[in-house]
Amino acid sequence: MKMTGAQIIIETLIELGVTDVFGYPGGQAINIYEALYEKRDRIRHYLAAHEQGAAHAADGHFRASGKVGVVFATSGPGATNLVTGIATAMLDSVPMLAITGNVPRSLIGKDSFQEIDITGITLPITKHNYFINDIASLADSIREAYRIARSGRPGPVLIDVPKDIQMAQYDYEPQPIAPKFDNLHAAQADIALAAKMIDESERPYLYIGGGAIGAGIADEIAAFADKTDAVIGCSLMGISAVSTDCPRFLGMQGMHGRYASSMAQHNADLIVAIGVRFSDRATGNTAKYATKAKIIHIDIDFSEIRKNIGISLGIVGDVKDTFERIAALVQGGKRPKWMQFVDTLKETEASSAPQPDAMVPRNVLACINKAVTDDTVIATDVGQHQMWAAQYCRFNKTRKFVSSGGLGTMGFGMGAAIGAAVAAKERVVLITGDGSFGMNLNELATAVSYRTPLTIVLMNNGVLGMVRQWQTLFFKQHYSATTLGRKTDFVKLAEAFGAQGYRVSSIAEFEEVFQKAFAVDGPVLIECPIDKDEFVLPMLPPGGSMDDIITKAEVAK
Repeated sequence: MKMTGAQIIIETLIELGVTDVFGYPGGQAINIYEALYEKRDRIRHYLAAHEQGAAHAADGHFRASGKVGVVFATSGPGATNLVTGIATAMLDSVPMLAITGNVPRSLIGKDSFQEIDITGITLPITKHNYFINDIASLADSIREAYRIARSGRPGPVLIDVPKDIQMAQYDYEPQPIAPKFDNLHAAQADIALAAKMIDESERPYLYIGGGAIGAGIADEIAAFADKTDAVIGCSLMGISAVSTDCPRFLGMQGMHGRYASSMAQHNADLIVAIGVRFSDRATGNTAKYATKAKIIHIDIDFSEIRKNIGISLGIVGDVKDTFERIAALVQGGKRPKWMQFVDTLKETEASSAPQPDAMVPRNVLACINKAVTDDTVIATDVGQHQMWAAQYCRFNKTRKFVSSGGLGTMGFGMGAAIGAAVAAKERVVLITGDGSFGMNLNELATAVSYRTPLTIVLMNNGVLGMVRQWQTLFFKQHYSATTLGRKTDFVKLAEAFGAQGYRVSSIAEFEEVFQKAFAVDGPVLIECPIDKDEFVLPMLPPGGSMDDIITKAEVAK
């Protein structure tokens, strides 16, 4: 069947099962949008306020659904506005297709209006990218890009389509969806050695990352921990990989991890790391990281093995297959001394709980935990509020935590929450701060336009809290450029966009308003005042280790 290149793009996406796309039109993508209009009954487009927001929405859609996210943009600034969103996806292993229009091939290289080499720009932040120079390769390039994005360690792929290719005609023939490329099969000798190391350990700790979510092994991890009398911790990206209610789950570890989780890892004699990359925020000073432990590292990406830390055994292969094969060989057994030690860590951690009626982040999050269901997606921006959410929000199903980890993208939250709501088809909670929210609050217009079921919990402390915390602790309270001093009335702002806005001053008031928000058809913003000297604790100093952990901090007034 003869189709234009633009029609082939849309038809191929439909063939691949894509139902939702995000983007922003422009002159060099107008033909794509015409083809999209023709198929609007089969694939829905969500118009963002800015291309960065659209990229984050495609990202959030994947994190909540497990389906490849898709974003459209025009050439020049439209394409370059995607860069932060693509980089965010790359560092968190999010499969995404970014499809951009470009000037006709006859104008390439002539500094034409809104011409940019977007494939060159994005080469370091994509798994692969394509410049379509021949319409005959268009459909197969999209199919291959989709396959690459979701195979192995997932990631974003960009496809740049010149306008004359969009207008040209070619035969389109539908194809079945190709399976993922085969993953490496871990060597049986490594499987056997891992099982032996686990059985010989006295203090085993399972360290779970985002790769475990992609592998879908939550039940297997919990059963394995029971069998081996191990405890479970996670990275930021591993949150929701295992149910918070699992009695062996201690929470996130690392720079701002839970005390019990970080200290248990520090005292373990064996760490079984599954789908994590040992980032600097997780390890601190690598020379002092987990010095008492042997480390088994299981990952689909061979480049992560021994990249950041020395390990005892690296196993490259499909995470689910590898873990299940190890679990089948492990004999298991009880380790009462280890469990007793971990219980003391939990008791120490519990002693730091605030008064239940204090207007502090932990109590705000406790109210959210009581009100939401296991199906509620919680998204965050980046900063102190993100770490509080990572520490204290409860998740009993996978893919319910949406947050930027590797790139740490302030402004990620609004777009990602909208994309997650489209995927989840129910109300999403966005936890944000005044600094992050200010970066992409224009996407509130998008949320209102689509009546997105979204509750925005804005923790307003009037400062860039995380950087200010560092300045307090390590820079002699020299508050350089972190006191915002803005006069923005966020409640009036929400109302100006067409959303409902509330300002609360107590935990009781927050609880009432938050529950009320779930009955609203569309977005609701709730502003919560937070003291500027409220810290995220525990904290490892930059370049520090667990020997330097900060659990209490006093601010000289």
